[in-house]
Amino acid sequence: MNIFFNMTNCIDQLDRVLNFSSSPKRIISLVPSITELVWDLGMEKELVGRTKFCIHPKGAVEDIAVVGGTKNLHFDRIASLNPDLIIVNKEENDKEQVEKLIENHPVFVSDVPTFGHSLDLITRLGELFNKKEIAMGLVQKLYGTMRNLKVETTQKAAYLIWQKPYMTIGNDTYIHDMLRRLGYENIFKHKTRYPETTIDEIKALQPGVILLSSEPFPFKSKHIAEFQKHFPNTTIKVVNGELFSWYGTRLLKLKINQHDYTA
Repeated sequence: MNIFFNMTNCIDQLDRVLNFSSSPKRIISLVPSITELVWDLGMEKELVGRTKFCIHPKGAVEDIAVVGGTKNLHFDRIASLNPDLIIVNKEENDKEQVEKLIENHPVFVSDVPTFGHSLDLITRLGELFNKKEIAMGLVQKLYGTMRNLKVETTQKAAYLIWQKPYMTIGNDTYIHDMLRRLGYENIFKHKTRYPETTIDEIKALQPGVILLSSEPFPFKSKHIAEFQKHFPNTTIKVVNGELFSWYGTRLLKLKINQHDYTA
């Protein structure tokens, strides 16, 4: 991935050129993972706006103004904060709302379908914020953490993110890449995005393990028993959804034992 920055411009992850006379001083992040990343890059004083889903770092972001949800923005609140940078995500934010923001504000669009793109995002923002050394340190720590979690064997897995209807993940998602890196073969790798599925379809694909994510649907231990009725010989776990879906620096904060990703 090519990266080019200088003192006056940067390129976001959709290859859009943004021009700046200096490092941004009033930042709004509309992505939970990125809000935490901006903080960890040492830009907490410049972070003036967030979504209601931006909950990390807990105990610290509560005083930052809320400008709506990731797909339900309050444009008047955003304008009142006079941002000189808004950070959004291609997947997590609504395209029409992002286009409206671009009409009036500098908008950095992130696109993070893989762990590698997450590291690229950290590098780009580190350049833009004049925090290159911090960014490099975070990238190195993330490389090390991922290396420690990596396993050599592969197990066929179904990863579910929603109930009623059941929803899973396709091959073009960050979760898919994390599954692969953590030793799982996604049984829905022939699909894209976040398709619906059924108990019968899961049975036909014969997973060795079913992973129930703790988010966005809050699967709990009680759901394990429900699935066990349909899959008596299959390992079923509730796993930490932040590990599999939060890019940026969240991985560094999780107390995950090697090869044990349960919530």
